[in-house]
Amino acid sequence: MLARLSIRDIVLIERLDIEFATGLAVLTGETGAGKSILLDAFALALGGRGDAGLVRHGAEQGQVTAVFDIPKNHPATKILAENGLDDTGEMILRRVQLADGRTRAFINDQSISVQTLKAVGAALVEIHGQHDERALVDAATHRRLLDAFAGLEKDVAAVEALWDARRTANTALEEHRAGMERAAREADYLRHASDELKQLAPRDGEETSLAHRRTSMMQGEKIASDLREAQEAVGGNHSPVAALSAAVRRLERRGVNSPALVEPAVKAIDMAINALEEADQHLQAALAATDFDPSELERIEERLFALRAASRKYSTPVDGLAALAARYAADVVLIDAGASRLKRLEQAAIEADSRYAAAAKKLSLARQKSADKLNKAVNAELAPLKLERAKFMTQVETDEAAPGPQGIDRVEFWVQTNPGTKPGPLMKVASGGELSRFLLALKVVLSDRGSAPTLVFDEIDTGVGGAVADAIGGRLARLAGKVQVMAVTHAPQVAARADQHLLISKDALDKGKRVATRVNALAADHRREEIARMLAGAEITAEARAAAERLLKAAS
Repeated sequence: MLARLSIRDIVLIERLDIEFATGLAVLTGETGAGKSILLDAFALALGGRGDAGLVRHGAEQGQVTAVFDIPKNHPATKILAENGLDDTGEMILRRVQLADGRTRAFINDQSISVQTLKAVGAALVEIHGQHDERALVDAATHRRLLDAFAGLEKDVAAVEALWDARRTANTALEEHRAGMERAAREADYLRHASDELKQLAPRDGEETSLAHRRTSMMQGEKIASDLREAQEAVGGNHSPVAALSAAVRRLERRGVNSPALVEPAVKAIDMAINALEEADQHLQAALAATDFDPSELERIEERLFALRAASRKYSTPVDGLAALAARYAADVVLIDAGASRLKRLEQAAIEADSRYAAAAKKLSLARQKSADKLNKAVNAELAPLKLERAKFMTQVETDEAAPGPQGIDRVEFWVQTNPGTKPGPLMKVASGGELSRFLLALKVVLSDRGSAPTLVFDEIDTGVGGAVADAIGGRLARLAGKVQVMAVTHAPQVAARADQHLLISKDALDKGKRVATRVNALAADHRREEIARMLAGAEITAEARAAAERLLKAAS
């Protein structure tokens, strides 16, 4: 429910703070006092269209803050969660209107988009007026109201889930079918390419390895003769190792008598022999490395040519050929196995369609039964509202060929305003005054089902009086037993039913140079005086006061 409304610098309102309670609150006042300004400001806080003209003359900006007390599981809290906003239990909607036309929106002091504010506002408050069509213009609203009346929300949620499952199953089927058709068109190419790459059997990194081996072989061929010549000199027939070894043996025999002279030379020659033997080993290893079969080089070059030709043919790097071969092989498998998977997906889609169709048909039957009950309930409310010759009808058109997330029904409210006239859609047939009373009858029947926690009725009693106004007041009071109701009214019979009476007036300031709108909560005596004014007009008579007293006593 709305707990508090604060307005700053909006049109004629400089500073206004209003505390609201549960039940029925009425706002009364003379024409031009500012009742429309108050509702425009409230609508701004709920996400309504901004307008630079709303900012009070001379101010840089205007601001409206609406504070709500809501239960934890209210739909508005879900909207907060979906937008990453904190739920503090108390919900504070704030809208800043700048004089240059820009606006800023906040919920619980967190900046949000106007669209989010509008969604939250719609979940918290409904504003209805004689010419306000928002609640009834959309046929989807009629369907939601009927479902709320019948308590079918869980059934609708189940149908929505089955619709999503049906859509998922059919999407999977269509995607697979399209894939099979595409694969079938490319089947010959895919099979040829897969066989060709399978025969080629490319491996990751193969090109680099082969190129390195070929380079080594070609370089080795160039230096092989030099290596053989060096090896012959170091370890072949012309090697000095044998002569040096013989010299060492002779020196060692002589060195017994003269070791100081011989040993240094022997050591040096031994080192030379060891170095020559090590060089011989390296040269032999190098010769072994350069020793290759010329046919191996030819095979390497042929392999590289084949790999690079395939790379050009398939517009893929050589290192990507292995992955391409695997993908083509998988596509061929898909073609071969696609038919069996297609059958499984077709069966799954048929089952999903069947489950949805059964649930949607069951929901449709429930709606048709509930439509009759809704019609009886609403029609029972029409006579006291001076619509005794009118008839309310809920049209449920079922079309299994046009399914949707909420089922196979299109629900629309129709009326017949007089016997013998042709029934038609409520929005087209009912006049402004009739429309507001039909809406009130609907709201009374629905009570707290399918309704926002706060309802605002803007002069729905215009053009009626006496018993009809009293009937409207009685129904607003009944409705206020379930939800919070605010009514802007000129009917004293409605005002007498209020739990809270707010008087809107326009006061002169600065010696009459400017005016400002004020709102005052009226106590008992002042309420009687205001209702007497509503009865009598400018000059309040004793008879008017007595009549006001009777209205208040009757209402209590």
